[in-house]
Amino acid sequence: MASLHIRNNNTLLALIKKEIRSFLSSLTGYLVVIVFLLITGLFLWVFPGTDFNMIDNGYASLETFFVIAPWVFMFLIPAVTMRSFSEEKKSGTIEILYTRPLGGNSIIISKYIAGFMLVIFSLIPTLIYYWSVYELSIPQGNIDHGGTWGSYAGLLFLAGGFCAIGIFASSVSGNQIISFILALFLSFFCYMGFSSVSSLLFSGKADLLIETLGINAHYLSMSRGVLELKDIIYFISLIIFFLLATKTVVNSRKW
Repeated sequence: MASLHIRNNNTLLALIKKEIRSFLSSLTGYLVVIVFLLITGLFLWVFPGTDFNMIDNGYASLETFFVIAPWVFMFLIPAVTMRSFSEEKKSGTIEILYTRPLGGNSIIISKYIAGFMLVIFSLIPTLIYYWSVYELSIPQGNIDHGGTWGSYAGLLFLAGGFCAIGIFASSVSGNQIISFILALFLSFFCYMGFSSVSSLLFSGKADLLIETLGINAHYLSMSRGVLELKDIIYFISLIIFFLLATKTVVNSRKW
């Protein structure tokens, strides 16, 4: 049993490494990091006269960064995940992968973890934003540390949800463009759709209940630096739901 467990772990690790190498061997991985840093950096530090420019507005916080980042991820993460299953199908390697000891579960998990790790890679350089605000604030260090780290945690959970949605969309269609559009639509709806529906069609307790089904309500809560159990459970449930949906789709298709 112990040797089987070790073998399974090694197989999953090998698949994760394969997926990461796949990202890094093409321009996709590098473009995601560069585009994310470029867009957020331009809005925060370069473009004048906007509500997001921290220098013009004298912000001593990264609040504007955490407002922009979800919208950038909404486009970049589907671009990363859209090729997850379509590439395997096109190259004919999906059948080989399914002969591995862990089967379909390991394929889905490895693709998800690899995509999520790429998101983490793109966030690490943004710590320079944190350092810059810390150094430039008056007095020095006048920054809400708890709120900032709570916002980073919220952004990681949000990105994890987008990754799960993207993997699901990739499993639905073998066409990368269709997968991208579907992932973009689902990510947008899960982020803002429930809030829009609740404000237009419902009121009172029903309005609040529908709104809490969306990502935005829980992300905003985390952005205030408060990591509540209900928000963490929501994001974990969202990720598990879409990964299970991916498994259902993959198992129902004959590659």
